[in-house]
Amino acid sequence: MSSTRVFGALFAFSVGVLSSCTSSIIEQTVAPEAVAVSVGSGKDGASLQAFQSFIVGDAADVTRTTSGGTVLMGGGTDVDEAFRWMITKSGGGDFVILRAAGTDAYNSYVYTTLGGVNSCETIIIGSRADANDPAVETKIRNAEAVFIAGGDQANYVNFWEGTRVEDALNYLINTKKVPVGGTSAGCAIQGKNYFSAVNGTITTDQALANPYNSLLTIGRNNFLNNSFLDNTITDTHFNNPDRRGRLMTFMARLSKDYGIQPKGIGVDEQTAVCIDQNGSARVYGIGTAFFLRQRTTTTTPETCVSGTSLDWYRSKQAVSVYKITGSSSGAGPFSVSTWSGSGGSSQFYYVDRGTLGVSY
Repeated sequence: MSSTRVFGALFAFSVGVLSSCTSSIIEQTVAPEAVAVSVGSGKDGASLQAFQSFIVGDAADVTRTTSGGTVLMGGGTDVDEAFRWMITKSGGGDFVILRAAGTDAYNSYVYTTLGGVNSCETIIIGSRADANDPAVETKIRNAEAVFIAGGDQANYVNFWEGTRVEDALNYLINTKKVPVGGTSAGCAIQGKNYFSAVNGTITTDQALANPYNSLLTIGRNNFLNNSFLDNTITDTHFNNPDRRGRLMTFMARLSKDYGIQPKGIGVDEQTAVCIDQNGSARVYGIGTAFFLRQRTTTTTPETCVSGTSLDWYRSKQAVSVYKITGSSSGAGPFSVSTWSGSGGSSQFYYVDRGTLGVSY
């Protein structure tokens, strides 16, 4: 798969010169796709703000029978099977890619390489004004599947949270019931709890050394509203060991700050967790998915305070972990409703005065 799709959000691109006085849709051809720039007014009163839209296939909206689902992809090369899973659930309707910056490289991948959809449209939503444009909201609400690309999740939080984009995504998840997923940063915002990265990213060493480090910023119940990911926080690129201790720290903060029994899902690169409308997950790809939960309601962190290293020992069984290695046919299943599964293996994570440990 082309790495352009994965890292495209890092590159700027131009679609021509836009007059500051125009109020119409401007189109120009970028073979074989059309590029549209729309200007509209948002619900916050913003006007004359442009978003960028690239479409391939039939531009006319269609109505298809869909079924809900969630895709949590861990980054790196995209998992074809997960996209095919979404296309099936979309009923072959209109597939929309969302990102804050980047290119339209997903369009040819979804529409031509994988096929089976009426159209594929990439929408670049790079500001709150873009995210409050009624035309953007309509495009998302009309979709039969939505996939959020990688990039910087702080942009998604800063630009989309509390806007028409948020409203449209939650409409798709909870009312229209269509598959919604994302990779890397697009996966990181899927949980009802999420690492926002609005102050920058954080490493495991930084998180474990001080769970209240200013870089450790967590949003809760104020963005995407997916009931299957209640009390759950996700992390990606999980084959990098540096991600594991920080996910434990995210969960420790949720336990300490909100008094919940937190859950976490960590996903390796080239791996996807696909959760169907009944809460049954299958793992696709070549890596592993990790399903974490504070072992009991009482196995809370021993020490989780500002300026002191995290201590979450609990006899080396603080957090239960169920690991499932992916396959092309979908390994598992794992129920996110009952937090139990088959086809994998169990272990425990714990933190001993700032050092992550694993026990069996």
